[in-house]
Amino acid sequence: RVDPYGFERPEDFDYASYEAFFSRYLVVLTRRAIKWSKLLKGKNSIQKSLKVKRYIRKGIPSEHRALVWMIVSGAQTNMEQNPGYYHRLLEGEKNAKLLEAIKTDMNRTFPDNVKFRKTADPCLQHTLYNVLVAYGHHNKAVGYCQGMNFIAGYLILITKNEEESFWLLDALIGRILPDYYSPAMLGLKTDQEVLGELVKMKVPAVAELMERHGVMWTLVVSRWFICLFIDILPVETVLRIWDCLFYEGSKIIFRVALTLIKQNQAFILEATNFPDICDKFKQITKGTFVTECHSFMQV
Repeated sequence: RVDPYGFERPEDFDYASYEAFFSRYLVVLTRRAIKWSKLLKGKNSIQKSLKVKRYIRKGIPSEHRALVWMIVSGAQTNMEQNPGYYHRLLEGEKNAKLLEAIKTDMNRTFPDNVKFRKTADPCLQHTLYNVLVAYGHHNKAVGYCQGMNFIAGYLILITKNEEESFWLLDALIGRILPDYYSPAMLGLKTDQEVLGELVKMKVPAVAELMERHGVMWTLVVSRWFICLFIDILPVETVLRIWDCLFYEGSKIIFRVALTLIKQNQAFILEATNFPDICDKFKQITKGTFVTECHSFMQV
Protein backbone atom coordinates (compact mmCIF):
# COMPACT_ATOMS: atom_id res chain seq x y z
CA ARG A 1 0.00 0.00 0.00
CA VAL A 2 2.97 2.34 0.56
CA ASP A 3 5.71 2.98 -2.00
CA PRO A 4 9.44 3.25 -1.12
CA TYR A 5 9.10 7.03 -0.67
CA GLY A 6 6.26 6.79 1.83
CA PHE A 7 3.37 7.62 -0.51
CA GLU A 8 0.19 5.59 -0.08
CA ARG A 9 -0.97 4.02 -3.31
CA PRO A 10 -4.47 5.00 -4.50
CA GLU A 11 -7.41 2.56 -4.24
CA ASP A 12 -7.38 1.94 -8.00
CA PHE A 13 -3.61 1.36 -8.22
CA ASP A 14 -2.80 -1.17 -10.93
CA TYR A 15 -0.37 -3.47 -9.09
CA ALA A 16 -0.12 -6.00 -11.91
CA SER A 17 1.12 -3.63 -14.62
CA TYR A 18 3.34 -1.82 -12.09
CA GLU A 19 4.99 -5.10 -11.06
CA ALA A 20 5.52 -6.00 -14.71
CA PHE A 21 7.16 -2.63 -15.36
CA PHE A 22 9.24 -2.65 -12.20
CA SER A 23 10.70 -6.10 -12.73
CA ARG A 24 12.00 -4.87 -16.12
CA TYR A 25 13.12 -1.52 -14.68
CA LEU A 26 15.03 -3.21 -11.86
CA VAL A 27 17.38 -4.75 -14.41
CA VAL A 28 18.05 -1.27 -15.84
CA LEU A 29 18.59 0.17 -12.33
CA THR A 30 21.08 -2.54 -11.41
CA ARG A 31 23.05 -1.95 -14.61
CA ARG A 32 23.02 1.85 -14.05
CA ALA A 33 24.11 1.46 -10.40
CA ILE A 34 27.25 -0.46 -11.44
CA LYS A 35 28.14 2.19 -14.04
CA TRP A 36 27.56 5.06 -11.61
CA SER A 37 29.67 3.43 -8.90
CA LYS A 38 32.53 3.17 -11.40
CA LEU A 39 32.06 6.79 -12.47
CA LEU A 40 32.02 8.17 -8.91
CA LYS A 41 34.66 5.79 -7.45
CA GLY A 42 33.75 7.07 -3.99
CA LYS A 43 34.58 10.68 -4.97
CA ASN A 44 32.46 13.73 -4.21
CA SER A 45 32.98 15.39 -7.57
CA ILE A 46 31.97 14.95 -11.21
CA GLN A 47 33.17 16.93 -14.20
CA LYS A 48 30.41 17.89 -16.61
CA SER A 49 30.79 15.95 -19.86
CA LEU A 50 28.72 14.30 -22.59
CA LYS A 51 29.16 10.99 -20.82
CA VAL A 52 27.82 12.39 -17.54
CA LYS A 53 24.90 14.03 -19.38
CA ARG A 54 24.07 10.68 -21.00
CA TYR A 55 24.32 8.89 -17.64
CA ILE A 56 22.01 11.44 -16.01
CA ARG A 57 19.43 11.15 -18.77
CA LYS A 58 19.40 7.39 -18.27
CA GLY A 59 18.71 7.94 -14.57
CA ILE A 60 20.69 8.33 -11.37
CA PRO A 61 20.39 5.32 -9.03
CA SER A 62 18.61 6.28 -5.80
CA GLU A 63 21.69 5.59 -3.65
CA HIS A 64 23.70 8.22 -5.60
CA ARG A 65 20.88 10.66 -6.40
CA ALA A 66 21.30 13.12 -3.51
CA LEU A 67 25.07 13.40 -4.02
CA VAL A 68 24.81 13.85 -7.80
CA TRP A 69 22.06 16.48 -7.50
CA MET A 70 24.19 18.36 -4.96
CA ILE A 71 27.26 18.32 -7.21
CA VAL A 72 25.75 19.11 -10.61
CA SER A 73 23.42 21.86 -9.34
CA GLY A 74 26.24 23.76 -7.60
CA ALA A 75 24.52 23.24 -4.24
CA GLN A 76 27.49 21.30 -2.85
CA THR A 77 29.91 24.15 -3.61
CA ASN A 78 27.58 26.72 -2.06
CA MET A 79 27.14 24.63 1.06
CA GLU A 80 30.90 24.16 1.44
CA GLN A 81 31.56 27.87 0.93
CA ASN A 82 29.00 28.87 3.59
CA PRO A 83 29.61 26.61 6.60
CA GLY A 84 27.08 27.12 9.39
CA TYR A 85 24.99 29.54 7.31
CA TYR A 86 21.88 27.34 7.30
CA HIS A 87 21.87 26.98 11.09
CA ARG A 88 22.44 30.72 11.56
CA LEU A 89 19.31 31.38 9.49
CA LEU A 90 17.30 29.16 11.82
CA GLU A 91 18.71 30.82 14.92
CA GLY A 92 18.25 34.41 13.71
CA GLU A 93 15.35 36.87 13.92
CA LYS A 94 12.13 35.55 12.34
CA ASN A 95 9.42 37.16 10.25
CA ALA A 96 6.11 36.28 11.98
CA LYS A 97 4.04 36.62 8.78
CA LEU A 98 6.33 34.22 6.93
CA LEU A 99 6.15 31.64 9.74
CA GLU A 100 2.36 31.85 9.70
CA ALA A 101 2.17 31.25 5.93
CA ILE A 102 4.47 28.22 6.19
CA LYS A 103 2.60 26.75 9.19
CA THR A 104 -0.69 26.98 7.30
CA ASP A 105 0.67 24.75 4.52
CA MET A 106 2.27 22.10 6.74
CA ASN A 107 -0.72 19.75 7.00
CA ARG A 108 -1.54 20.25 3.32
CA THR A 109 1.84 18.90 2.26
CA PHE A 110 1.60 15.27 1.09
CA PRO A 111 -1.37 14.14 3.18
CA ASP A 112 -0.92 10.79 1.38
CA ASN A 113 2.67 10.35 2.60
CA VAL A 114 3.13 8.44 5.86
CA LYS A 115 6.46 10.17 6.61
CA PHE A 116 4.81 13.60 6.71
CA ARG A 117 2.13 12.64 9.23
CA LYS A 118 2.21 14.06 12.74
CA THR A 119 2.25 10.47 14.04
CA ALA A 120 5.39 9.55 12.06
CA ASP A 121 8.70 9.17 13.88
CA PRO A 122 10.66 11.12 12.83
CA CYS A 123 7.94 13.40 11.44
CA LEU A 124 9.27 15.11 8.31
CA GLN A 125 6.96 18.09 8.86
CA HIS A 126 9.53 19.53 11.31
CA THR A 127 12.34 19.19 8.79
CA LEU A 128 10.18 20.72 6.07
CA TYR A 129 9.23 23.62 8.32
CA ASN A 130 12.90 24.36 9.07
CA VAL A 131 13.97 24.24 5.42
CA LEU A 132 11.16 26.60 4.34
CA VAL A 133 11.73 29.01 7.24
CA ALA A 134 15.47 29.15 6.51
CA TYR A 135 14.84 29.65 2.80
CA GLY A 136 12.27 32.41 3.38
CA HIS A 137 14.83 34.35 5.43
CA HIS A 138 17.67 33.60 3.02
CA ASN A 139 15.76 34.78 -0.06
CA LYS A 140 13.55 37.61 1.17
CA ALA A 141 12.46 38.56 -2.36
CA VAL A 142 10.72 35.18 -2.63
CA GLY A 143 9.90 34.50 1.02
CA TYR A 144 7.44 31.64 0.78
CA CYS A 145 4.92 30.82 -1.90
CA GLN A 146 2.67 27.84 -2.45
CA GLY A 147 4.25 24.97 -4.31
CA MET A 148 7.58 25.39 -2.53
CA ASN A 149 6.40 23.08 0.26
CA PHE A 150 6.01 20.19 -2.20
CA ILE A 151 9.39 20.80 -3.80
CA ALA A 152 11.19 21.03 -0.45
CA GLY A 153 9.29 17.94 0.71
CA TYR A 154 10.55 15.91 -2.26
CA LEU A 155 14.10 17.12 -1.68
CA ILE A 156 13.88 15.98 1.95
CA LEU A 157 12.62 12.52 0.92
CA ILE A 158 15.58 12.10 -1.43
CA THR A 159 18.46 13.68 0.51
CA LYS A 160 17.21 12.71 4.01
CA ASN A 161 19.23 15.79 4.99
CA GLU A 162 17.88 19.16 6.07
CA GLU A 163 20.82 21.33 5.08
CA GLU A 164 21.29 19.65 1.68
CA SER A 165 17.57 20.13 0.96
CA PHE A 166 17.95 23.83 1.73
CA TRP A 167 20.85 24.26 -0.69
CA LEU A 168 19.10 22.27 -3.44
CA LEU A 169 15.99 24.41 -2.99
CA ASP A 170 18.25 27.45 -3.36
CA ALA A 171 19.72 26.01 -6.58
CA LEU A 172 16.24 25.41 -8.03
CA ILE A 173 14.55 28.64 -7.02
CA GLY A 174 17.54 30.95 -7.18
CA ARG A 175 19.28 29.75 -10.34
CA ILE A 176 17.55 27.00 -12.32
CA LEU A 177 14.02 28.47 -12.27
CA PRO A 178 14.45 32.18 -11.55
CA ASP A 179 11.21 34.15 -11.04
CA TYR A 180 9.01 31.06 -10.82
CA TYR A 181 8.23 31.69 -7.18
CA SER A 182 8.68 35.45 -6.93
CA PRO A 183 5.50 37.38 -6.01
CA ALA A 184 4.81 38.29 -9.67
CA MET A 185 5.77 34.77 -10.89
CA LEU A 186 7.12 36.33 -14.07
CA GLY A 187 9.36 33.40 -15.00
CA LEU A 188 6.50 30.99 -14.57
CA LYS A 189 4.07 33.05 -16.69
CA THR A 190 6.69 33.51 -19.38
CA ASP A 191 7.49 29.80 -19.56
CA GLN A 192 3.81 28.88 -19.86
CA GLU A 193 3.52 31.24 -22.82
CA VAL A 194 6.68 29.75 -24.31
CA LEU A 195 5.07 26.30 -24.04
CA GLY A 196 2.02 27.64 -25.88
CA GLU A 197 4.28 28.85 -28.71
CA LEU A 198 6.12 25.51 -28.82
CA VAL A 199 2.81 23.62 -29.06
CA LYS A 200 1.84 25.88 -31.99
CA MET A 201 5.02 24.77 -33.75
CA LYS A 202 5.08 21.11 -32.79
CA VAL A 203 1.42 20.13 -32.28
CA PRO A 204 -0.55 22.83 -34.13
CA ALA A 205 -3.86 20.95 -34.04
CA VAL A 206 -3.87 21.02 -30.21
CA ALA A 207 -2.94 24.72 -30.15
CA GLU A 208 -5.81 25.41 -32.53
CA LEU A 209 -8.26 23.44 -30.32
CA MET A 210 -7.20 25.39 -27.24
CA GLU A 211 -7.64 28.69 -29.07
CA ARG A 212 -11.01 27.73 -30.49
CA HIS A 213 -12.42 26.98 -27.05
CA GLY A 214 -10.62 29.85 -25.32
CA VAL A 215 -8.61 27.64 -22.97
CA MET A 216 -5.61 29.46 -21.49
CA TRP A 217 -2.45 27.40 -21.14
CA THR A 218 -2.13 28.56 -17.53
CA LEU A 219 -5.30 26.68 -16.75
CA VAL A 220 -4.03 23.27 -17.83
CA VAL A 221 -0.28 23.40 -17.22
CA SER A 222 0.41 25.83 -14.36
CA ARG A 223 0.59 22.99 -11.80
CA TRP A 224 3.00 21.10 -14.06
CA PHE A 225 5.38 24.05 -13.87
CA ILE A 226 4.80 25.18 -10.26
CA CYS A 227 5.08 21.69 -8.75
CA LEU A 228 7.64 20.46 -11.29
CA PHE A 229 5.33 17.50 -11.98
CA ILE A 230 5.02 16.48 -8.30
CA ASP A 231 1.61 14.89 -7.63
CA ILE A 232 1.02 14.97 -11.38
CA LEU A 233 3.31 12.19 -12.61
CA PRO A 234 4.41 9.05 -10.69
CA VAL A 235 7.25 9.59 -8.19
CA GLU A 236 9.84 7.53 -10.07
CA THR A 237 9.13 9.53 -13.26
CA VAL A 238 9.32 12.87 -11.45
CA LEU A 239 12.72 11.94 -10.03
CA ARG A 240 14.01 11.04 -13.48
CA ILE A 241 12.82 14.45 -14.74
CA TRP A 242 14.54 16.16 -11.80
CA ASP A 243 17.80 14.31 -12.57
CA CYS A 244 17.86 16.21 -15.87
CA LEU A 245 16.50 19.42 -14.35
CA PHE A 246 19.45 19.75 -11.95
CA TYR A 247 21.97 19.07 -14.71
CA GLU A 248 20.46 20.64 -17.83
CA GLY A 249 18.05 23.24 -16.48
CA SER A 250 14.46 24.11 -17.27
CA LYS A 251 14.35 22.92 -20.89
CA ILE A 252 13.44 19.47 -19.56
CA ILE A 253 10.11 20.84 -18.27
CA PHE A 254 9.16 21.92 -21.80
CA ARG A 255 10.25 18.59 -23.23
CA VAL A 256 8.15 16.65 -20.75
CA ALA A 257 5.12 18.89 -21.35
CA LEU A 258 5.48 18.58 -25.12
CA THR A 259 5.90 14.80 -24.89
CA LEU A 260 2.68 14.49 -22.86
CA ILE A 261 0.76 16.63 -25.35
CA LYS A 262 2.24 15.14 -28.52
CA GLN A 263 1.91 11.54 -27.37
CA ASN A 264 -1.75 12.11 -26.49
CA GLN A 265 -2.63 14.37 -29.41
CA ALA A 266 -5.43 12.16 -30.80
CA PHE A 267 -6.95 11.78 -27.32
CA ILE A 268 -6.86 15.54 -26.62
CA LEU A 269 -8.41 16.30 -30.01
CA GLU A 270 -11.48 14.24 -29.08
CA ALA A 271 -12.42 17.07 -26.69
CA THR A 272 -15.44 19.07 -27.82
CA ASN A 273 -15.70 21.77 -25.16
CA PHE A 274 -13.86 23.72 -22.46
CA PRO A 275 -14.37 21.34 -19.46
CA ASP A 276 -13.63 18.39 -21.72
CA ILE A 277 -10.22 19.81 -22.67
CA CYS A 278 -9.33 20.42 -19.00
CA ASP A 279 -10.35 16.86 -18.19
CA LYS A 280 -8.24 15.39 -21.00
CA PHE A 281 -5.19 17.25 -19.68
CA LYS A 282 -5.75 15.66 -16.27
CA GLN A 283 -6.02 12.20 -17.81
CA ILE A 284 -2.88 12.34 -19.95
CA THR A 285 -0.71 12.38 -16.83
CA LYS A 286 -1.89 8.90 -15.79
CA GLY A 287 -1.44 5.39 -17.16
CA THR A 288 1.34 3.12 -18.33
CA PHE A 289 3.05 5.64 -20.63
CA VAL A 290 3.99 7.90 -17.70
CA THR A 291 4.57 5.06 -15.21
CA GLU A 292 7.23 3.41 -17.34
CA CYS A 293 9.71 6.17 -16.51
CA HIS A 294 12.64 4.75 -18.46
CA SER A 295 10.88 4.56 -21.82
CA PHE A 296 9.04 7.83 -21.04
CA MET A 297 12.35 9.65 -20.60
CA GLN A 298 13.69 8.20 -23.85
CA VAL A 299 10.64 9.56 -25.70
